[in-house]
Order: sequence, then structure tokens, then C-alpha cells
Amino acid sequence: MNTPAKLFTAIVVSLLSACATQPTPQPDTAAKATEPKPQVRQEELPPDYNPYIDPPLTIIKDGKSLNLVRIMDGGICKNELQGASGSFLVYADPHDIDRIKQEKPKEIFQDFETKIQNLSTDILQQAIDQTNLTDDPFSLDDDVMQEKLTEQLTKNFHKAAAGPLSAFIRETTLTIEVTPFPPSLTFYQKGCDMSRFTQ
Repeated sequence: MNTPAKLFTAIVVSLLSACATQPTPQPDTAAKATEPKPQVRQEELPPDYNPYIDPPLTIIKDGKSLNLVRIMDGGICKNELQGASGSFLVYADPHDIDRIKQEKPKEIFQDFETKIQNLSTDILQQAIDQTNLTDDPFSLDDDVMQEKLTEQLTKNFHKAAAGPLSAFIRETTLTIEVTPFPPSLTFYQKGCDMSRFTQ
């Protein structure tokens, strides 16, 4: 992760930690009745928001507002030639966090963090295994190829994540969402060294 991204991550995490106990605005119930609600969507974004630099700080999942609580970096090799790496965003329900803090010892969050890292690694492996990383000879340029691979990996990641995230939520009572940050994704098609992801 580059220096501006590290600084941004540190600022985001400290802001979210400081604001975790603030009331979270709930979506308008009248709007819910008139239009179908997507399972996961972003809150309205500020005018200076840049989707290529700033991950969304809040998303809506099943009617709950989730805050960005962690940015994880990771990567997986599909084989000796192909793989992918990038940043992965972890969102959590601040109300669930407050409730769990009152009910359980604070060490439980270290256990949650380990579980989230492990399940995210498994999900990423499944997503990469399902993604066709073969060089497309018909692709017009590298940007088009990057866009296609990003779309395919993101779709495969969400598909692979559905079951494990539901199981985690049932087990821990902490509502979370884990998603790739598309602008951060890098694809390897001519050599993938797993040691670069384990440093």
C-alpha cells in the first residue's frame, strides 16, 4: 500500500473508531416501500468523492448501515503464472460492535479479526480460481482488460463470500461485509510469486 493510502487508512480507521458510538442515519422507510432495495449499496457520497482513491466509508446491507472498519491487503496465485492482489474493505455494523463490547470481553474482536482474515483468504482463493485470467487476444487495450478482470473477480468474490459471511454473522451476531476495492486490484498473467503476498 502506498504512503497516501496508508495515511488515508489510518485517518479512516481513527475517524470510524471515534464515531462508532454516534447514531447512524437509517434509510427512509417511505423510499423502501416504493422501490426495491438492493442487498448492498453505498450511502450518498460527498461531492469531492473520488472512487479511484477513496473507498466508500458507509454501505447499506440488508437495511443496516455498515461502516468501513478495516482495509486488508492481500493476494493469491492461481498458478505459477496467474494471480491477483489488492485491497479488501471490511464493513461492520457499529450497533453490533457496541452491543458486543457490552456483552463480551474486548479480546473477542481479535478472534473476529482472525476469522475475517481467514475467511477472506479462502473467499479470494475461490474467486481467483473461478476467474479467467488468461490474456485476451481480442482485448482492445490494457484498460479494457483490467476492467473486465476486475468486474469478473469482484462478481466471483461476492458469489464466493455469500455463504461464509452468512455463517460468520450467524455465529458472531456481528453484521459484516467484505468486498474488493476495484481500483486497487492488480492482475498477474505472466508470473505470480506467492512470496510477495506473505511479506
